[in-house]
Amino acid sequence: MRAVKTFGAVGWALAYGLLALWWAVGGGGFPFGDGDPDPAIAKGMSILGWVRQERAAPVVAAVVFGAGAVALWLAVRVRRQRPGGRLVEGTAWGVAVFLGVLLPDYRPLVALGHVPVLLVGMPFGWPDGVTIASQLPWPVVNQLVCMGGAWLFATVAAAHRRLRLGREVDSISRWGVAATWTAVAVPLVYAATRYAWALGIPVGFSAEQLRAMDREMPGIWWGGAAMGTLAVLGSVLTVGLVRPWGETFPRWIPLLRGRRVPVPVAVVPAMVVAMAVTSAGLMFTRHVIADPSSINLGINGPAVLWPLWGPALAVAALAYRRRRTGPVGGHP
Repeated sequence: MRAVKTFGAVGWALAYGLLALWWAVGGGGFPFGDGDPDPAIAKGMSILGWVRQERAAPVVAAVVFGAGAVALWLAVRVRRQRPGGRLVEGTAWGVAVFLGVLLPDYRPLVALGHVPVLLVGMPFGWPDGVTIASQLPWPVVNQLVCMGGAWLFATVAAAHRRLRLGREVDSISRWGVAATWTAVAVPLVYAATRYAWALGIPVGFSAEQLRAMDREMPGIWWGGAAMGTLAVLGSVLTVGLVRPWGETFPRWIPLLRGRRVPVPVAVVPAMVVAMAVTSAGLMFTRHVIADPSSINLGINGPAVLWPLWGPALAVAALAYRRRRTGPVGGHP
């Protein structure tokens, strides 16, 4: 497991680099720009929506292999307990931010939100004509793969940082509570708009537009309410990052009552959501800046707050992990 954490980013870069070489020689499946089956989103909202395979794929391969070399250098340093300098480590952090936050658009977040709703509605045939596969086309799966790569690069960069400093800096813990309550509040704004639509309250739409869209797509607003409910559930679970029941399963949970909550059970989903909402929020923000007339308080108004939600949730999760696992390196 330790080797996976240390060298995982190297393996990811090797595999993805070989895939990029396949694209460079004309292989199918290029997921960016002209290879994206949803060109309106790819060109309008993705930062790589303008690229063409024949030109971009060789660049992708070169950059990924270069990132792999950075990860290998850090991994070897960590393995040998011989820290290096900040520049290479900072490069790894940059790769993690690009892969996990800047590269993805809003579709991974949509998939993460829609798939649970579809699983619940599947036995009832609702929503009609929508499948899990339709929410996970290859470009979206590719973005999820890149987010996984971001996690691996951040892992090796963090390991090197702890080695270089000889301790785990505790500044995260100071902001943990404030970050947690910020991460609790922001998704409730999103949920409020979706509940308003389900109740026929015009937020961002006129009452007639709400009725017309419901006639064209029956159940759309209740689907939105289901997404809002997931946001509320996320807020409640986020509260657990600063409450005792977030560390020990409550008594009303069968089989698990009284047991300690495994740290990854709380931290990993929080970090995944943090990456997804940050990337989606940045995409919407770029879109609004490029076309201010496109802002709709109901549709993308809450999303402008997501670049605040994502980092706050990440800090909250890291503070929770710090509190549960204690300092690294033997220092307070």
